[in-house]
Parts: sequence; C-alpha cells; structure tokens
Amino acid sequence: MPLLLTEADVASLLELPALVDLMERTLADFSAGRVRQPVRSILPAPEHESWIGFMPAVLPGNDGAGLKIVSLVPRNAARGLPTHQACIVVIDPETGMLEALLDGRLVTERRTAAVSAAAARRLAVPGAGTLAILGSGVQALSHLELFAAVLPLREARVWSPDAARRDAFARAHDGRLGFPVHASADAEAAVRGADLVVTVTAARTPVLRGAWLAEGAHVSAVGACLPDWRELDGDAVRRARVFVDSRDAARAEAGDLIGAERDGGWSFADVAGELGELFAGTVSGRADARQVTLFKSLGLACEDLSTARWLVTRARARGVGREFSL
Repeated sequence: MPLLLTEADVASLLELPALVDLMERTLADFSAGRVRQPVRSILPAPEHESWIGFMPAVLPGNDGAGLKIVSLVPRNAARGLPTHQACIVVIDPETGMLEALLDGRLVTERRTAAVSAAAARRLAVPGAGTLAILGSGVQALSHLELFAAVLPLREARVWSPDAARRDAFARAHDGRLGFPVHASADAEAAVRGADLVVTVTAARTPVLRGAWLAEGAHVSAVGACLPDWRELDGDAVRRARVFVDSRDAARAEAGDLIGAERDGGWSFADVAGELGELFAGTVSGRADARQVTLFKSLGLACEDLSTARWLVTRARARGVGREFSL
C-alpha cells in the first residue's frame, strides 16, 4: 500500500550531511543524462498573486518517478504561512502504481539548501568560514544549518529589509551552531569581506552588488526564480565563474542570469557548467583563490524525487508514516 509522510515524518527522517551527499549523486546523474525531466511548467494565478509549478521526473533504473506540485504565494507571509507549499507524488516507474505521497514543503526547503551546501563545498576557498545571508526567512535558516553541517563556519551575518526580523533571526541562532550570528544594518555591511554569500530573498530587483564581493567569495543565489526577478546586479554575475543546476532551466527561469545577459557583458555561453558536471569531474571548479564563483539555484524535480525515495526507504525501515488506500 502507498505510504503517507507528513512534514513531521519528513523532519524525523532527514539527516543533513547525508542529504548533501545525495544531492551530489542526483545532480551527477542529471547532468550525465540518466534522469528524464522537462523544465518545470509554471502556471500563474494572478488573481492570487501566486504561481503553481509542476515538476515531473523519472530517475535512473528503478529509482522511481513522480511529480512535485509546488506553489509560490508571497501573500502567505502576511497570513503567517510559508510562502512555498508543495506535495510530492512518488510512483513505481515499472507498474505505474502509487508508492507514496509526501508533504513537500520541508523537502523543498532542505534539498534547496543541501544543493547550495554541496556547491559551496566544491567551490568555496578552503577554510571559508564567514557566511553572509541576505534574507531572514525559511531558506535563510535552512542554509545556515546546511552550511554549518558541511563547512567550518566561524561567523554568520544576516540582513533583510525588515530590521525586526533580521534582529530576531540573529538572536535566535547566535551561538546555537557553535559560532556567532550577527544582524547587519545593511546588505553591503553583511557582504563585505564574507567568504560565502547566500541570497534567499523575495526581491524582484538586485539586493547584491558585485562591487561588494571579496576576492575569492562564493555566492549561492537562490531567490529570483522567475525570469523577470533579480537578486544580483549584472556586475555580480560578470565577476564570477558561474554554475547552474540546469542550463535549460536557467535559460528559461534564472532572472539573475537573464538580466545580466540583457545588461550586456555576459551571456549564457559564459556558464562554466552544471553542478552535476562539477560533481562528476567533467568540468573544473574555481581557477584560483581570488576567483569569485557563483551558483545560480533554481531547483530540479530529480532533487525532490531522489529525496522522496530516500525518505520512503528510511520510513519503511523505521515504521514511520502510515499506509493508506485510495
């Protein structure tokens, strides 16, 4: 019978370093052509100022298939609800039978940060330990925790437009993971001198300027998942050796890169490679300790499906979740 996993079930099963390793393997499969998936379909619901995305994938061999349905609802912030909602349907690719239904909100939150952490582990300068986070929401916390799980962080700085939220974030997490977390008065102050920069905002115009980036900085650009939204100015992109999760998805959705190409001085031909190629060793990472590197994240269905299959296997072994019939 199919298995139902709630968000609480998912939380009990996730192990952060293992998830980072899983994302490396999954993206290597994707870039090698062993995963079949289209660029996600996004349907706008303008009357609700929201978007609904449909993300199907078939994983290699008998690793599974399925679909994630994800929604982006900015108005939810005022309602006290997560702006991203999701569910994941897992099916047996051989029989087509339903294997599991998972709440996908936490999966999306964690696998997004796990991919960023995997990229940073490969692209950051050795010993990188100062993290600047632009944003103070769900993804800010997830990135803080995932980066701390795999990198030797010594300090984190957080900025967001809402002073009360950034101050509360810093107070809640200062020292909790073994290093100080400070609130910065502005984005520039957070970024200057940081080895690692994460942008996880709902910004539609740039909040990160390339002029602020230190030599050797690594940037994880996670927001701006629509073609007309931007978190980074063109200079931040032009300064960097750029990696993407999917070239096809980036051309269709990556507002930071689309905007940089429109500004001039950079084009998609300048993309150094997909993360999966980096993980497989078919493209090189940073050239030297002074080079700026950038990972533009969009999120792929295979990341969700491989995480879901991993969780289902762990759940059945541990007796987590409940079986149900349709």
